[in-house]
Amino acid sequence: MSIQNSTLALAGMFQAADLVRQIARQGLLDQAPFEVTIQSLLKIDADSTEEVYGGVSGIKTGLQVLCGQLGSGQRNMEVMHYLLGMVFLERKLTKRNDMLDKITIGLETAVAQAEMYAVTHPNIITHLAQLYSQSLSTLDYRVKVNGERRFLENQNNADKIRALLLAGIRSAVLWRQKGGKRLHLIFARGKLLRTAQKFLEHLELENPVKSA
Repeated sequence: MSIQNSTLALAGMFQAADLVRQIARQGLLDQAPFEVTIQSLLKIDADSTEEVYGGVSGIKTGLQVLCGQLGSGQRNMEVMHYLLGMVFLERKLTKRNDMLDKITIGLETAVAQAEMYAVTHPNIITHLAQLYSQSLSTLDYRVKVNGERRFLENQNNADKIRALLLAGIRSAVLWRQKGGKRLHLIFARGKLLRTAQKFLEHLELENPVKSA
């Protein structure tokens, strides 16, 4: 297992999971990590794990959430539920070449759309949400999203949640490709946590907070 690469991919999953929680509970989300997470879906052929997220800085939120979830503090069980759901669906997806092909074609369409629109344009988000509904939502397992009914019943929010789940599963595919396994969340937790903390320390050194 490449600990650096698997940590970044895991952070990608945590970032998507936390953004789902934000929408479901608050009806809004942090725009910058949302853009990075959706953009990661469109990086079909990337030269490195970092490139998938536009650099380590793009996955800063995910690294912070990872540290919170795998550290000694109180965990957010909803975030962990969404992450494990992504891992579970990714395993099912790997056995369905027809579905993989359908998703790949759908993502290629989204890449073409991104040449005309911003990556988080409603047209692209709606397309990604429909792609999720027509593929992963047809499996015999679904990720149950908990939150405020008024937020979940909003169509724009529902589309963002589905697009984020699709992005999280894309990160789950990458995580597995880099050697990640569910048992690592238990037995390699310390190693993943330390690696994430080092990434965050490097980001702080590169972009120190200026005092007034």
